[in-house]
Amino acid sequence: MCGIFGYVGRQRSDLSSLLLRKLSKLDYRGYDSAGIAVLHKKHFQIRKSVGEVNDLKSKLRGIKISGAVGIGHTRWATHGGVSVKNAHPHKDCSGNIVVVHNGIVENFEVLKKDLLKKGHRFTSDTDTEVFAHLVEEESKSKNFLKAVRDSFKKLKGLNAIVVANNDGELVGLKRGSPLVLGVKGEEKFISSDTPLLSDITSRIFIIEEDEGIYINNDVVKTITLGSDKKSVPKFRIIKINQNKVEKKGFKHYLLKEIYEQPQVVMNIADNNKQNIMETARMIKDAWGTYFTACGTAAHAGLAATYMFSEIAERHVNFSFGSEFPYYEDFLVERSLLIAASQSGETMDTLEAVRAAKRHGSKVLALVNVPGSSLERISDKTLYLNAGPERAVLSTKAYIAKLSLFLLISYSMLGEYEKGVSLLRRSARSLKRIFNVEYQRKLKRLSKRLMNKDHIYIIGRGLNYPTALEGALKIKEASYIHAEGFAGGELKHGVIALVEKGTPCICIVAEDRAKEAILSNAMELKSRGAEIIGISPKKYNVFDFHLEVEDVSTASPIVNIVPMQLMAYYITILKDLNPDKPRNLAKSVTVK
Repeated sequence: MCGIFGYVGRQRSDLSSLLLRKLSKLDYRGYDSAGIAVLHKKHFQIRKSVGEVNDLKSKLRGIKISGAVGIGHTRWATHGGVSVKNAHPHKDCSGNIVVVHNGIVENFEVLKKDLLKKGHRFTSDTDTEVFAHLVEEESKSKNFLKAVRDSFKKLKGLNAIVVANNDGELVGLKRGSPLVLGVKGEEKFISSDTPLLSDITSRIFIIEEDEGIYINNDVVKTITLGSDKKSVPKFRIIKINQNKVEKKGFKHYLLKEIYEQPQVVMNIADNNKQNIMETARMIKDAWGTYFTACGTAAHAGLAATYMFSEIAERHVNFSFGSEFPYYEDFLVERSLLIAASQSGETMDTLEAVRAAKRHGSKVLALVNVPGSSLERISDKTLYLNAGPERAVLSTKAYIAKLSLFLLISYSMLGEYEKGVSLLRRSARSLKRIFNVEYQRKLKRLSKRLMNKDHIYIIGRGLNYPTALEGALKIKEASYIHAEGFAGGELKHGVIALVEKGTPCICIVAEDRAKEAILSNAMELKSRGAEIIGISPKKYNVFDFHLEVEDVSTASPIVNIVPMQLMAYYITILKDLNPDKPRNLAKSVTVK
């Protein structure tokens, strides 16, 4: 969740500005507060602020802090409220040790109680501050590196920690949460985010489980928790097209990323045949195939179960990543787990993969970020190739997953080219949604919806997951309560929520669910609901119609986009930030 950036290198007259610039590219990971610490003349200069990195930038406008060592942090609060005292970096009693952290120290209360007995003074309510005092205590009898390593061994939970001292030494250690190193000349950079470092250098070292990095002005060494040995890091060359990260004339990243989706679909249609065919063979050879993911990726996984049933006539199983370990007893060596994650760092998804690995099962990853943890622990990877996502709401990665699942489904039948043809039709259909008149229509509808308390969305079959995803987008961005339902479940309780004027979105594809979902729409209308139809044809039950083209079994790819745009326009009308919704972060790296 939280964003980490650290620097060790040449003396910079304004190291504080470098830290702030890099943190501003990490604040999608958390924007409750931000802070930096720069080692200046053997003393750490620490600056913190509640809110986004831009708030801290404003606070430091005109101030330059020079130094050769510095760390910074953007926070998504877990322990302790959103306040300046709880913002990172945290320091020990002496002020000579500073720490930034991503994760949760599950046993921090026990550790803190012991440290208080030894006379340590705490200034925050966070679990993170415990680590600074642990290192201080261990340093009384050990060198800095050993003190940090032994302190980290005492922590329970999944954590990434970067700690520096006033001698200019920096150590990063990880268990679970991501941490990577980049080197460019004499400068060393450490971060929770691979794309951020690829903006600086292509020489990347990915820190593995229970490993870390030791840096001073002259040395860069890898370390492990279980050994005193140090070694030279083996760098990978990782390049990410940074042009795709810029807004390119769009006011917000969310809108830009929605508009990029036709090209994402075409990329998958044009570049994946060998990998798709290999994946289809893996599924055919498996004794039980399981999909797992979280959030938006989970809705793509659920949609995949319908695609595999309808297209490939193949049964597959789905579970949320957070729930999958409770199903792991079904797994055997011949099982296949397909895990999907935009970042490849979603903790619950990684835990599901680890559960599969405990049983010797094969794992296939669908991931967007090269070098991610998910890629490294999987047997095979299909890249989404959606380009970087900066908006917290995932859009184009969702479309990429749907596109891959569609191609795999058709490849199971030996009809890869049919799947490609459908994707190309879908890409063309999406482009038509972005015409000026269609956008005007969506804006008019969004204005009608912006003051509503509830929006309900129904779908059936392939488009039941589309209803869930559409609702998620609306509530994530606009904070309107939106809920997606299987159309047939209305009369089993849900319809009690509907009253006169309640907006209900009905997703109607030209498939075998059409008559049933239209009947459900009529049931809603008879209770006073206002029916908004998303469909290739306009039906009498609709009060408002958003036309989409009929693309057969690829309908979930096309049908979600009007609701993505609806979520965006409602959010803008409410004067909210669609790129950074409250309480959310892009990469969910805690359980």
